[in-house]
Amino acid sequence: MNWIDNFVRPKIRSFLSNKRETPENLWVKDPESGEMVFYRDLEANQWVVPNSGYHMKIKPADRLATFLDDGKYDLVPVASVPVDPLKFRDQKRYTDRLRENRAKTGHEDSVIVATGKLYERPVTVAIQDFDFMGGSLGMAAGQGIITGIETAARLKTPFILFVSSGGARMQEGILSLMQMARTTVAVLRLREAGLPFFVVLTNPTTGGVTASYAMIGDVHIAEPGALIGFAGQRVIEQTIREKLPKGFQRSEYLYSHGMVDMVVHRHNLRSTIGSLAAILTNAPPNEAISASEPKAIAAQTSLREAAVAAEGDDDIEPPAAAAHAE
Repeated sequence: MNWIDNFVRPKIRSFLSNKRETPENLWVKDPESGEMVFYRDLEANQWVVPNSGYHMKIKPADRLATFLDDGKYDLVPVASVPVDPLKFRDQKRYTDRLRENRAKTGHEDSVIVATGKLYERPVTVAIQDFDFMGGSLGMAAGQGIITGIETAARLKTPFILFVSSGGARMQEGILSLMQMARTTVAVLRLREAGLPFFVVLTNPTTGGVTASYAMIGDVHIAEPGALIGFAGQRVIEQTIREKLPKGFQRSEYLYSHGMVDMVVHRHNLRSTIGSLAAILTNAPPNEAISASEPKAIAAQTSLREAAVAAEGDDDIEPPAAAAHAE
Protein backbone atom coordinates (compact mmCIF):
# COMPACT_ATOMS: atom_id res chain seq x y z
CA MET A 1 0.00 0.00 0.00
CA ASN A 2 2.88 2.38 0.71
CA TRP A 3 4.10 1.97 -2.85
CA ILE A 4 0.65 2.83 -4.22
CA ASP A 5 0.19 5.82 -1.89
CA ASN A 6 3.70 7.23 -2.29
CA PHE A 7 4.37 6.62 -5.97
CA VAL A 8 1.40 5.57 -8.11
CA ARG A 9 -1.22 8.06 -6.88
CA PRO A 10 1.09 11.13 -7.02
CA LYS A 11 2.08 10.16 -10.57
CA ILE A 12 -1.58 9.90 -11.64
CA ARG A 13 -2.44 13.24 -9.99
CA SER A 14 0.56 14.90 -11.64
CA PHE A 15 -0.43 13.57 -15.05
CA LEU A 16 -4.05 14.73 -14.75
CA SER A 17 -3.13 18.19 -13.43
CA ASN A 18 -0.57 18.77 -16.19
CA LYS A 19 -3.17 17.96 -18.83
CA ARG A 20 -5.37 20.77 -17.56
CA GLU A 21 -2.65 23.42 -17.43
CA THR A 22 -2.51 26.15 -20.08
CA PRO A 23 0.98 26.87 -21.46
CA GLU A 24 2.39 30.00 -19.84
CA ASN A 25 3.97 31.21 -23.08
CA LEU A 26 0.86 31.00 -25.25
CA TRP A 27 0.63 34.82 -25.25
CA VAL A 28 3.44 37.34 -24.87
CA LYS A 29 2.98 40.92 -23.69
CA ASP A 30 4.55 43.71 -25.72
CA PRO A 31 6.65 45.78 -23.24
CA GLU A 32 6.10 48.92 -25.31
CA SER A 33 2.35 48.94 -26.00
CA GLY A 34 1.04 46.29 -23.58
CA GLU A 35 -0.48 44.38 -26.51
CA MET A 36 -0.81 40.61 -26.11
CA VAL A 37 0.76 38.78 -29.05
CA PHE A 38 0.32 35.12 -29.90
CA TYR A 39 3.59 33.27 -29.25
CA ARG A 40 3.75 31.54 -32.63
CA ASP A 41 3.08 34.80 -34.51
CA LEU A 42 5.91 36.46 -32.60
CA GLU A 43 8.25 33.56 -33.26
CA ALA A 44 7.42 33.59 -36.98
CA ASN A 45 8.16 37.35 -37.10
CA GLN A 46 11.68 36.90 -35.65
CA TRP A 47 10.52 38.14 -32.24
CA VAL A 48 9.51 41.56 -33.52
CA VAL A 49 6.04 42.68 -32.35
CA PRO A 50 4.05 43.13 -35.61
CA ASN A 51 2.12 46.29 -34.70
CA SER A 52 4.57 48.33 -32.60
CA GLY A 53 7.77 47.02 -34.20
CA TYR A 54 9.29 46.44 -30.74
CA HIS A 55 12.37 44.21 -30.99
CA MET A 56 12.24 41.59 -28.26
CA LYS A 57 15.19 39.47 -27.18
CA ILE A 58 15.82 36.52 -29.47
CA LYS A 59 17.58 33.27 -28.59
CA PRO A 60 20.92 32.53 -30.31
CA ALA A 61 19.52 29.43 -32.04
CA ASP A 62 16.60 31.45 -33.48
CA ARG A 63 18.97 34.24 -34.53
CA LEU A 64 21.28 31.85 -36.38
CA ALA A 65 18.37 30.00 -37.99
CA THR A 66 16.99 33.19 -39.57
CA PHE A 67 20.32 34.89 -40.33
CA LEU A 68 22.36 32.17 -42.06
CA ASP A 69 21.54 30.36 -45.30
CA ASP A 70 18.89 27.66 -44.76
CA GLY A 71 19.40 28.04 -41.00
CA LYS A 72 22.45 25.76 -41.23
CA TYR A 73 25.51 26.33 -39.08
CA ASP A 74 28.25 24.55 -37.15
CA LEU A 75 28.99 25.49 -33.56
CA VAL A 76 32.64 26.21 -32.80
CA PRO A 77 33.92 24.78 -29.51
CA VAL A 78 35.35 27.33 -27.08
CA ALA A 79 38.36 26.43 -24.94
CA SER A 80 37.54 25.88 -21.28
CA VAL A 81 38.64 28.40 -18.64
CA PRO A 82 39.06 28.18 -14.84
CA VAL A 83 35.69 28.05 -13.07
CA ASP A 84 35.11 30.36 -10.10
CA PRO A 85 38.76 31.43 -9.66
CA LEU A 86 37.85 33.82 -6.82
CA LYS A 87 35.58 31.34 -4.98
CA PHE A 88 32.93 34.06 -5.10
CA ARG A 89 29.70 33.91 -3.16
CA ASP A 90 26.88 36.44 -2.68
CA GLN A 91 23.34 35.18 -2.07
CA LYS A 92 24.48 31.90 -3.61
CA ARG A 93 27.73 30.41 -4.84
CA TYR A 94 28.99 31.46 -8.27
CA THR A 95 29.31 27.81 -9.30
CA ASP A 96 25.60 27.33 -8.54
CA ARG A 97 24.70 30.35 -10.68
CA LEU A 98 26.73 28.96 -13.57
CA ARG A 99 25.06 25.57 -13.22
CA GLU A 100 21.58 27.13 -13.24
CA ASN A 101 22.29 29.29 -16.30
CA ARG A 102 23.83 26.41 -18.21
CA ALA A 103 20.74 24.33 -17.56
CA LYS A 104 18.47 27.22 -18.58
CA THR A 105 20.23 28.14 -21.85
CA GLY A 106 21.88 24.88 -22.84
CA HIS A 107 25.20 26.67 -23.39
CA GLU A 108 28.42 26.73 -21.40
CA ASP A 109 28.51 30.53 -21.18
CA SER A 110 27.13 33.73 -22.62
CA VAL A 111 28.97 33.71 -25.99
CA ILE A 112 28.16 31.21 -28.76
CA VAL A 113 30.35 30.97 -31.87
CA ALA A 114 29.25 29.43 -35.17
CA THR A 115 30.27 29.20 -38.80
CA GLY A 116 27.92 29.14 -41.76
CA LYS A 117 27.10 30.87 -45.01
CA LEU A 118 25.49 34.23 -45.71
CA TYR A 119 24.24 34.46 -49.30
CA GLU A 120 26.47 31.49 -50.19
CA ARG A 121 29.59 33.12 -48.71
CA PRO A 122 31.28 31.75 -45.57
CA VAL A 123 31.03 33.85 -42.41
CA THR A 124 31.86 33.48 -38.73
CA VAL A 125 29.21 34.60 -36.26
CA ALA A 126 29.33 35.13 -32.49
CA ILE A 127 26.26 35.85 -30.37
CA GLN A 128 26.08 37.10 -26.81
CA ASP A 129 23.14 35.54 -24.98
CA PHE A 130 21.54 37.93 -22.48
CA ASP A 131 19.69 35.03 -20.86
CA PHE A 132 23.02 33.74 -19.54
CA MET A 133 23.72 35.98 -16.53
CA GLY A 134 22.74 39.10 -18.45
CA GLY A 135 25.27 38.40 -21.21
CA SER A 136 27.97 39.44 -18.76
CA LEU A 137 31.61 39.44 -19.83
CA GLY A 138 33.71 36.94 -17.92
CA MET A 139 36.72 34.81 -18.82
CA ALA A 140 34.63 32.26 -20.75
CA ALA A 141 32.80 34.99 -22.69
CA GLY A 142 36.06 36.74 -23.48
CA GLN A 143 37.52 33.47 -24.69
CA GLY A 144 34.41 33.00 -26.83
CA ILE A 145 34.93 36.36 -28.56
CA ILE A 146 38.61 35.59 -29.12
CA THR A 147 37.76 32.12 -30.47
CA GLY A 148 35.30 33.70 -32.92
CA ILE A 149 37.91 36.19 -34.12
CA GLU A 150 40.61 33.53 -34.44
CA THR A 151 38.21 31.28 -36.36
CA ALA A 152 37.38 34.10 -38.78
CA ALA A 153 41.08 34.84 -39.28
CA ARG A 154 41.88 31.16 -39.87
CA LEU A 155 39.02 30.66 -42.33
CA LYS A 156 39.50 34.15 -43.83
CA THR A 157 35.84 35.10 -43.39
CA PRO A 158 34.08 38.26 -42.18
CA PHE A 159 33.34 38.25 -38.44
CA ILE A 160 29.83 39.23 -37.32
CA LEU A 161 29.13 39.82 -33.63
CA PHE A 162 25.65 40.23 -32.14
CA VAL A 163 26.14 42.00 -28.81
CA SER A 164 23.78 41.99 -25.83
CA SER A 165 25.25 42.50 -22.39
CA GLY A 166 24.88 44.16 -19.03
CA GLY A 167 28.66 44.59 -18.71
CA ALA A 168 31.48 42.89 -16.85
CA ARG A 169 30.82 39.89 -14.60
CA MET A 170 31.40 40.98 -11.01
CA GLN A 171 31.86 37.41 -9.76
CA GLU A 172 35.21 37.29 -11.59
CA GLY A 173 36.48 40.71 -10.50
CA ILE A 174 39.64 41.97 -12.21
CA LEU A 175 39.80 38.81 -14.33
CA SER A 176 36.58 39.95 -15.99
CA LEU A 177 37.95 43.44 -16.69
CA MET A 178 41.04 41.90 -18.28
CA GLN A 179 38.81 40.53 -21.06
CA MET A 180 38.29 44.08 -22.34
CA ALA A 181 41.99 44.31 -23.21
CA ARG A 182 42.24 40.73 -24.50
CA THR A 183 39.32 41.07 -26.90
CA THR A 184 40.54 44.48 -28.10
CA VAL A 185 43.94 43.01 -29.04
CA ALA A 186 42.16 40.16 -30.85
CA VAL A 187 40.13 42.66 -32.90
CA LEU A 188 43.35 44.43 -33.92
CA ARG A 189 44.70 41.10 -35.20
CA LEU A 190 41.57 40.65 -37.29
CA ARG A 191 42.09 44.12 -38.72
CA GLU A 192 45.71 43.29 -39.59
CA ALA A 193 44.41 40.26 -41.50
CA GLY A 194 42.27 42.62 -43.61
CA LEU A 195 38.95 41.00 -42.65
CA PRO A 196 35.78 43.02 -41.91
CA PHE A 197 34.32 43.08 -38.40
CA PHE A 198 30.58 43.82 -38.15
CA VAL A 199 29.05 44.65 -34.76
CA VAL A 200 25.28 44.44 -34.31
CA LEU A 201 24.25 46.27 -31.13
CA THR A 202 21.06 44.83 -29.63
CA ASN A 203 19.05 45.69 -26.54
CA PRO A 204 20.82 46.18 -24.16
CA THR A 205 24.52 46.80 -24.79
CA THR A 206 26.12 48.42 -21.76
CA GLY A 207 29.13 48.52 -19.41
CA GLY A 208 32.56 47.13 -20.18
CA VAL A 209 31.37 45.51 -23.40
CA THR A 210 30.52 48.95 -24.81
CA ALA A 211 33.93 50.18 -23.63
CA SER A 212 35.78 47.48 -25.57
CA TYR A 213 35.07 45.25 -28.56
CA ALA A 214 31.49 46.44 -29.15
CA MET A 215 32.65 49.86 -30.29
CA ILE A 216 35.73 49.07 -32.40
CA GLY A 217 34.15 47.28 -35.33
CA ASP A 218 34.46 48.33 -38.95
CA VAL A 219 30.69 48.84 -39.19
CA HIS A 220 28.36 49.40 -36.25
CA ILE A 221 24.74 48.44 -36.80
CA ALA A 222 22.04 48.84 -34.15
CA GLU A 223 18.61 47.29 -33.91
CA PRO A 224 15.78 49.83 -33.46
CA GLY A 225 15.17 51.03 -29.92
CA ALA A 226 18.23 49.28 -28.44
CA LEU A 227 19.71 50.69 -25.23
CA ILE A 228 23.41 51.37 -25.85
CA GLY A 229 25.77 53.06 -23.41
CA PHE A 230 28.34 52.66 -20.66
CA ALA A 231 26.74 53.91 -17.45
CA GLY A 232 22.97 53.98 -16.91
CA GLN A 233 20.89 57.09 -17.49
CA ARG A 234 20.03 57.49 -13.79
CA VAL A 235 23.71 57.32 -12.79
CA ILE A 236 24.64 59.93 -15.39
CA GLU A 237 21.86 62.28 -14.29
CA GLN A 238 22.92 61.98 -10.65
CA THR A 239 26.54 62.67 -11.61
CA ILE A 240 26.06 65.71 -13.87
CA ARG A 241 22.93 66.96 -12.05
CA GLU A 242 21.10 67.54 -15.32
CA LYS A 243 18.07 66.00 -17.03
CA LEU A 244 19.07 63.99 -20.08
CA PRO A 245 17.16 64.36 -23.40
CA LYS A 246 14.42 61.96 -24.44
CA GLY A 247 15.65 58.89 -26.25
CA PHE A 248 19.13 59.26 -24.76
CA GLN A 249 21.28 56.12 -25.27
CA ARG A 250 18.78 54.65 -27.71
CA SER A 251 19.79 53.49 -31.21
CA GLU A 252 18.15 56.37 -33.04
CA TYR A 253 19.71 59.00 -30.75
CA LEU A 254 23.18 57.48 -31.16
CA TYR A 255 22.71 57.31 -34.93
CA SER A 256 21.78 60.99 -35.18
CA HIS A 257 24.87 61.87 -33.12
CA GLY A 258 27.30 59.72 -35.11
CA MET A 259 27.89 56.92 -32.60
CA VAL A 260 26.53 54.13 -34.83
CA ASP A 261 26.64 53.81 -38.60
CA MET A 262 23.07 52.66 -39.19
CA VAL A 263 19.90 51.46 -37.49
CA VAL A 264 18.52 48.39 -39.24
CA HIS A 265 15.32 46.44 -38.66
CA ARG A 266 15.91 42.81 -37.69
CA HIS A 267 14.23 41.63 -40.90
CA ASN A 268 16.82 43.53 -42.96
CA LEU A 269 19.98 42.59 -41.08
CA ARG A 270 20.68 39.62 -43.31
CA SER A 271 20.57 41.57 -46.60
CA THR A 272 22.32 44.63 -45.16
CA ILE A 273 25.27 42.73 -43.71
CA GLY A 274 25.41 40.50 -46.79
CA SER A 275 25.76 43.57 -49.01
CA LEU A 276 28.38 45.21 -46.80
CA ALA A 277 30.39 41.99 -46.50
CA ALA A 278 30.43 41.65 -50.29
CA ILE A 279 31.63 45.24 -50.71
CA LEU A 280 34.37 45.02 -48.08
CA THR A 281 35.70 41.69 -49.38
CA ASN A 282 35.49 42.65 -53.08
CA ALA A 283 33.18 39.70 -53.72
CA PRO A 284 31.30 39.44 -57.03
CA PRO A 285 27.64 40.61 -57.09
CA ASN A 286 25.00 38.23 -55.78
CA GLU A 287 21.51 38.29 -57.31
CA ALA A 288 19.87 37.18 -54.06
CA ILE A 289 21.32 40.17 -52.21
CA SER A 290 20.37 42.56 -55.01
CA ALA A 291 16.75 41.42 -54.81
CA SER A 292 16.65 42.21 -51.07
CA GLU A 293 18.42 45.58 -51.23
CA PRO A 294 15.54 47.94 -52.23
CA LYS A 295 13.56 47.23 -49.07
CA ALA A 296 16.63 47.58 -46.85
CA ILE A 297 17.67 50.84 -48.52
CA ALA A 298 14.15 52.28 -48.15
CA ALA A 299 14.12 51.42 -44.45
CA GLN A 300 17.55 52.98 -43.93
CA THR A 301 16.46 56.15 -45.76
CA SER A 302 13.45 56.51 -43.45
CA LEU A 303 15.64 56.09 -40.39
CA ARG A 304 18.15 58.64 -41.69
CA GLU A 305 15.43 61.21 -42.33
CA ALA A 306 13.98 60.67 -38.86
CA ALA A 307 17.39 61.09 -37.25
CA VAL A 308 18.18 64.25 -39.21
CA ALA A 309 14.80 65.73 -38.25
CA ALA A 310 15.52 65.08 -34.58
CA GLU A 311 19.11 66.30 -34.70
CA GLY A 312 18.20 69.95 -34.33
CA ASP A 313 16.29 69.42 -31.08
CA ASP A 314 17.63 67.01 -28.47
CA ASP A 315 14.25 66.98 -26.74
CA ILE A 316 12.55 65.46 -29.76
CA GLU A 317 12.51 61.68 -29.94
CA PRO A 318 12.55 60.12 -33.44
CA PRO A 319 9.06 59.00 -34.55
CA ALA A 320 8.23 55.42 -33.56
CA ALA A 321 7.14 54.58 -37.10
CA ALA A 322 10.52 55.59 -38.53
CA ALA A 323 12.46 54.05 -35.67
CA HIS A 324 10.93 50.68 -36.40
CA ALA A 325 10.72 51.04 -40.17
CA GLU A 326 10.67 47.87 -42.21
